[in-house]
Amino acid sequence: MTRRRGGRDTARLLADFGHQVPTSPEQTPRTREPRLFGPTPRRGPRRRGRGWSPASAPVSVYRMTSDQAPVLWPFIATPGLPPTGAQLGIDQLSGGSFYADPNGWVLDDAIPVTNPNIFAFGKPGRGKSATVKAFCLRMMDFGYRTLILGDPKDEYERLCRALDVEPFAIGPGLGARINPLAFGPLAQGWSDLSASEAQRRAAIVFGRWLTLVRGLVGSQKLGEHRVPFGPTDEVVVKTALAHLTGYTHGHTRLTETTIPQLWRLLDQPTAELVAECRYESERAFLDQTRLLRDALGQLVSGALAGLFDDHTTITVDWTAPIQSLSLSRLEALGDEAVGIALTCLNSWGRGMRELAAPGDLRIVVRDESWKQLRLGPDAVKSFDADLRLSRRDGDIQFAVAHKPSDLLSAGDAGSQATAIAKDLLHLADIKILHGQDQAVADELERLLGLGPIATSLVTNWAMHGKGRALWTVGERHYKVQTVLHPTEAALAYTNDALDGAG
Repeated sequence: MTRRRGGRDTARLLADFGHQVPTSPEQTPRTREPRLFGPTPRRGPRRRGRGWSPASAPVSVYRMTSDQAPVLWPFIATPGLPPTGAQLGIDQLSGGSFYADPNGWVLDDAIPVTNPNIFAFGKPGRGKSATVKAFCLRMMDFGYRTLILGDPKDEYERLCRALDVEPFAIGPGLGARINPLAFGPLAQGWSDLSASEAQRRAAIVFGRWLTLVRGLVGSQKLGEHRVPFGPTDEVVVKTALAHLTGYTHGHTRLTETTIPQLWRLLDQPTAELVAECRYESERAFLDQTRLLRDALGQLVSGALAGLFDDHTTITVDWTAPIQSLSLSRLEALGDEAVGIALTCLNSWGRGMRELAAPGDLRIVVRDESWKQLRLGPDAVKSFDADLRLSRRDGDIQFAVAHKPSDLLSAGDAGSQATAIAKDLLHLADIKILHGQDQAVADELERLLGLGPIATSLVTNWAMHGKGRALWTVGERHYKVQTVLHPTEAALAYTNDALDGAG
């Protein structure tokens, strides 16, 4: 509405009828904020000694990928890990502490880890064993216990004695015996089990035994080839084991057997065993199982005679913080003998952990694991079975080797053993890569897919200090320096022999 001359405007008209029009707030005049510094030309004031530069600095332009950019400036950082588990050292990229918690990582959906197994690789003297011992020692604060399934060099002896635990020494002439065909806790309360539960436990036990016997037989050589272990051999061994334990007769209590007893039954078969294995006669049975019997006979009467061919004579305190089985007395027998011993110990250890109580978490250290893998494809399958059980029982399988290609020494290029060994790398989502020579760079990229930047860390930075390692947690990389307390450093020291020689 417009206001006529001499009349009322809109606000006055509405006011006469009791309505007030809101008034707009007064606008404050806008003023410029005072500048902290006065106006200055781009190249500085034109006065003596006050100029910035006589000319603009040249700007260089680089094109690079996100994998190459961190070389100039690490502006792309790996997401940090939660501060849970063992505090092992310093994350050199973030400057913060690095914590290792494999089972916690598996339970955290934000971390690309599906199993808690660990592979540690590194050239001798780069701090591998020190990192392993620090991890085991510090995880004890979180309820973990440690089991050393075979210590070929007695590297964990000092740590055990510091925790008031005496390692078990296994060797010729010693009293310690380990029966790899022991039932373990699965035989407890057998008479009270239902038929379905007894069948389930029997399947687990006999499956473990078959894996062991297959690995032991396959470790023997026939010329340049390994002794085969086919389906017929499997039926014979499984049937013989059932006869020896009494499982075929429906006994309420099973009888523990040994490898020599298995060999003797196969060497002198009963008529019932021959018939159940579907052989025409005893002669046909003996002729067709000759290789199997001879391979088992070598284990009974060979270099390892008296070590794994009788009932277990040691009593293990599973509540102790650490237990270790020393194999240093077998070093003179060669790598193959140590590999066979590791295979037996691994099978026995797996049996002892079949019915672990909830919360009874254990770190199972497998040192010099490459010696077992060199026994052929069946030994690799046995090791593979151990790694696959980690999600079921919560144990952390910690395998130690020198370099990734050690796993491929199980067979010829393209063989089944090599393919299985290569897959082992995928059964450990956590890898600790200590310093390696430049000659190993190609296999780090080929087998682990590290890329040139991560490979350079392993072959350069990690080689210039002990305890330096690249931790790969799933697809994430962490540049970690392990930090040891002086007491831990003394427990992890492994150069006593060199000191004595010097």
